[in-house]
Amino acid sequence: MTVVRPVRPDDLPALLALIAAHTAYERAAPPPPGLAERLAPALFADPPRLRCLVADDAGTLAGYATWTRDLATWTGRPYTHLDCLYLDERHRGRGLGRRLIDAVVAAADGEEVQWQTPVWNTDARRFYERLGARPAEKIRYTLPPR
Repeated sequence: MTVVRPVRPDDLPALLALIAAHTAYERAAPPPPGLAERLAPALFADPPRLRCLVADDAGTLAGYATWTRDLATWTGRPYTHLDCLYLDERHRGRGLGRRLIDAVVAAADGEEVQWQTPVWNTDARRFYERLGARPAEKIRYTLPPR
């Protein structure tokens, strides 16, 4: 049986493998060297800067969701930003994505939850819209450090 639970320090190697699979799936650059050393303090601080739940299928991580809390300028209200939601391809279609989203929504404690997905990812878009999420059309820009 698969359980959704908070990430633990001993999950870090499996989580990094899922993150690498996620970046490949989204046609992005692979994770940079030293990612574990940067993520661990954020994930395991008290309180954590980056929160993470994993779908644990009998000791194998099947997926993960990460989020942060932020404040919306236009409303002056806090919201939860779902940074990543990813399931290993072999574990899709079993309701785990819904369980991870539901767990993030529960952790958001009544805050709005926002996230993004690539325009080309029609499967994810259909999934999110079945959950009742509404798309907000924007183009995301990134500015590298100078």
